[in-house]
Amino acid sequence: MTFTTLTFIVFLAVVFTAYWLLRNRIAQNALLVMASYFFYAWWDWRFCSLMLVSSLVDYSVGLGLGRARSPAARRGLLVVSIVCNLALLGFFKYFKFFAANFRLLAAELGWNVDPLTLHIVLPVGISFYTFQTMSYTIEVFRRRIRPTANLLDYCTYVSFFPQLVAGPIERAGRLLPQFTSARRFDYEQAADGCRQILWGFFKKMALADNLGQIVGMFYGRPGVASGPGLALATVCFAFQIYCDFSAYSDIAIGTGKLFGIRLMRNFAYPYFSQNLGEFWRRWHISLSTWFRDYIYIPMGGSRVSRL
Repeated sequence: MTFTTLTFIVFLAVVFTAYWLLRNRIAQNALLVMASYFFYAWWDWRFCSLMLVSSLVDYSVGLGLGRARSPAARRGLLVVSIVCNLALLGFFKYFKFFAANFRLLAAELGWNVDPLTLHIVLPVGISFYTFQTMSYTIEVFRRRIRPTANLLDYCTYVSFFPQLVAGPIERAGRLLPQFTSARRFDYEQAADGCRQILWGFFKKMALADNLGQIVGMFYGRPGVASGPGLALATVCFAFQIYCDFSAYSDIAIGTGKLFGIRLMRNFAYPYFSQNLGEFWRRWHISLSTWFRDYIYIPMGGSRVSRL
């Protein structure tokens, strides 16, 4: 169920209507979790169990961090979270690659192998919700946020369907409090969300898809395409990927506003950057800041920070 399909529009209309008919925050969160898992199951129902396991691991680790007193115990719990999350992410993203190459190597040696792992399907959005659950655990470890004891609130934070499969990657300190407090319908916010959704549709369907056709015309026939044609295709490709990625972010952010939830801005006119550093800060902001805060700085970048 992609954002630009009629199915999603109908799904969104139904969930939006039911959501605001419910006056209770707990009921609203329960509806969002059910809707989010239904949305995710539309891709493949097996993906839901993986997201649930990931959620339960970090929820439990967060509670453990809240109770643990010794630094060693806290670090041990953090390691459990990081290892579990990276193991799941690495297995589904990269194990198929290594298995395929192992089969090729085995064939060269005369062995006949057919690993079952070659048939494993990569879960949609696994990177996004994995980074989001890890962010929660790390922030609890750093004592920047308190661990939540409410599993429903936490699952809503992890699975919120507008940003589940394409981001932005939110931080627990920013998004989780929005699910733990009451929401009231705001006409101005909802209207702004609709405008942003329509803008995302325009960028995806009118710009990105048509630019993709131009790119395909030239990149699909490199042997006969002229130099100027390939140059044009390269420029079109640059704008195609921007319009494609940012369109999904716009639709996600706009959809969040319909439910009274504010998601962070993810693209800030990156092609107007004056250097590569500025471009990095403007392109997929939620991902670049995640790497900055949880990998670059803790490893000594810019300033040394203890994880």
